[in-house]
Amino acid sequence: MRIRPKKVAKKKKPSGLDAAARVLAETGRPMSAKQLVEAMFAKKYWSSDGQTPHATISSALQREIQNKGQQSRFRKTAPGRFALAKSKA
Repeated sequence: MRIRPKKVAKKKKPSGLDAAARVLAETGRPMSAKQLVEAMFAKKYWSSDGQTPHATISSALQREIQNKGQQSRFRKTAPGRFALAKSKA
């Protein structure tokens, strides 16, 4: 009989969208995807080995806005600029 060691739960990294929401909440102003990524990297909220992380974040933000509509955490304020959606509370 073979005894397996218990799996240790890994600390889950926040998603790029979670990190973007955090940065937008902290700044309180609309930002471009490039500005968001620079802030997320500087604060170590998110990391990426991709060549175009700003394109990845921009696409993810637009996809959430499109798919979730009024339930999205984000809104587009101008071409290429995003902000947190107004809370309903």
